[in-house]
Amino acid sequence: MSEFSHIFCDYYLELGLTDWWATLLNMLTLFLILGVIIFISDLLTRKILVQAFNRFATRSSTQFDDFLVSHKAPRNLAHLVPLFLTIKLFPVVFYDFPKFQAFFIIVLKVYGILLTIWIVRSVLRSLESYFKTLPRLRDKPIDSYIQVVMLFVWVIGVASILAALINLSFLKFFTTIGAASAILLLIFKDTILGFVASIQVAINDTLRIGDWITMDKYGADGDVIEINLSTVQVQNFDMTITNIPTYAIISESFKNWRGMQSSGGRRIKRSILIKSKSVHYLKDDEIENLKKIELISAYLSTKQKELLEYNASNNVDKTTLINGRNLTNLGVFRKYIQTYIERHSGINKEMTIMVRQLEPTSQGIPLEVYAFSSDKRWVNYEYIMSDIFDHVIAAITYFDLELFELTPTLFNTDNFKTL
Repeated sequence: MSEFSHIFCDYYLELGLTDWWATLLNMLTLFLILGVIIFISDLLTRKILVQAFNRFATRSSTQFDDFLVSHKAPRNLAHLVPLFLTIKLFPVVFYDFPKFQAFFIIVLKVYGILLTIWIVRSVLRSLESYFKTLPRLRDKPIDSYIQVVMLFVWVIGVASILAALINLSFLKFFTTIGAASAILLLIFKDTILGFVASIQVAINDTLRIGDWITMDKYGADGDVIEINLSTVQVQNFDMTITNIPTYAIISESFKNWRGMQSSGGRRIKRSILIKSKSVHYLKDDEIENLKKIELISAYLSTKQKELLEYNASNNVDKTTLINGRNLTNLGVFRKYIQTYIERHSGINKEMTIMVRQLEPTSQGIPLEVYAFSSDKRWVNYEYIMSDIFDHVIAAITYFDLELFELTPTLFNTDNFKTL
């Protein structure tokens, strides 16, 4: 090996250079030749292996090899050949410079570990995609299983890199870390918890910068502006800043409004209270009067005809209004509000629209509007909701209904004695 490593030395000595310069130029020349060999071998290996694997994948019946190709597993495998070639030839290039050789050997070890992680990652992603195509595994949390395995791979990989950098065997490195783990856990408890939480948040896509979140325990209600190992910073809508421990994001409950922001609308869910004493059956003259309201005119005509036919066919005694089927002012009002919201320009017509009666309470009968505004911006959303309920409250009197309002207690001043 020593004779081959000095192949260009005689040539440089003949040029009149000193031994040191001749040795240095010899090393640089061999290093340049090695670079060309590595480049050519990597190019040829990658081309041959990828093309061969592509042909095999197109002919095979299984989809697994197709996923291997799409996740670049053959391409990553092809880099192993130049790596092994480099490891074999490096001692020749740096024969006279052992310090350089030791440094580049460490670099090659780190590169080899990272390349191994990348190959395992490609295979795991291929397995993940393949398992999702199997009917019996479609309802299984395949992503979680693959992420756990990948987490262990990264832990072992990082530990191997650190062991290579300090020139320590893998087992001795883990033994040393294990002995110091108690102290490390005590000192860096919050950092470790935050690190694990950051990984889980990133992997599960639980939280992103820009998300609107609500976390009552910490008084947070605003947009996420920063996520780091220790804290998640939230800028509240009153422009204050709330700092939430990162590990609290995965250990405690919070509300993320991203789903609403990415959906077709923002939910309106609000009710009014109707006095139960104001609810009654509608007489014919009242129905005729309500037909003047355009939104329910056709509905009342159709419904009135339907009820008359039903009562007549069943010989219902209508001298008493409660007999048979009847319209109520609350039911007609509910239909009116439903029609009004369905035609409102600020409501998303492709999402749920509903006006429903909730369970009666001691304050009256709740009538709830459930719909989604097409504009999700806060100011515009509040405007649309207020516009709807302005109309709802004003329309109540046309149906002879009353809103419940808590009447303040009137104090009799005569009951108080002057001190």
